[in-house]
Amino acid sequence: MMEVRYAVSNKDVRTYDTKRLREEFHIDGLFKKDEIKLVYSHYDRIIAGSVCPAEKELKLEAGKEIGADYFLERRELGIINIGEKGIVTLDGKDYELGPRDGLYVGMGTKDIVFKSVDSQKPAKFYINSAPAHMSYPTVKIDINKANPVEMGTKEQLNERTLYQYIHPDVCQSCQLLMGMTVLKEGSVWNTFPCHTHDRRMEVYLYFDMPEDAMVFHMMGEPQETRHIIMRNEEAVISPSWSIHMGVGTRRYTFIWGMVGENQTFTDMDHIDVRDLL
Repeated sequence: MMEVRYAVSNKDVRTYDTKRLREEFHIDGLFKKDEIKLVYSHYDRIIAGSVCPAEKELKLEAGKEIGADYFLERRELGIINIGEKGIVTLDGKDYELGPRDGLYVGMGTKDIVFKSVDSQKPAKFYINSAPAHMSYPTVKIDINKANPVEMGTKEQLNERTLYQYIHPDVCQSCQLLMGMTVLKEGSVWNTFPCHTHDRRMEVYLYFDMPEDAMVFHMMGEPQETRHIIMRNEEAVISPSWSIHMGVGTRRYTFIWGMVGENQTFTDMDHIDVRDLL
């Protein structure tokens, strides 16, 4: 199943009510057993979604939405497993992914099959895909091979470790950047102080939250801010013109994926909190 979301003007978003804001940017219904759920966004043509095999194997196939003979004919793919142990088979070769292990898959890989090691404890594969111009090698990125970056302070309630999985310091990719940020105990703010990066869009997946917890995800232009309430294992699309930060009722983890003009992670326009409205 692939749902298409069209890009919308930053000027139009100023008029959206809660329902319309969620329809355009919020992604729910992820990680249903034995289902693939994908959202194709016209913001830089990223595809974000979930693959959750339990009783059966699931194959990633191209649809009319991408107009290709197979899914990675003109695309690259990033995968991070937030569930139990699973296996991704690429053109007959198996890659075992434990909890929080990642995988970069280069353009040209034809057969992509997902399965869980234990159907009672299924894997939960979160995926991002972007258009590609050349093929780079497939790389398995264990959590201990991701590049950790310590950020934030206890005083600002934003102490966190940012793990770079698909990043120039870890592996080659055409445009896709992907990683995971883990907040430390007592911290609830992410991406704060906030910023925009007009050269790239971003998608966040929030998880590691109990059912009674939530995150207020902030978005919009710096002087036209809005919020979307996020529950466990839900994603949100962040256009390049929008801020993206959040505050939770308790600590949480999120996966970020970026595509766009460049891969310069530090290329961002910081916003002074005193300028937010």
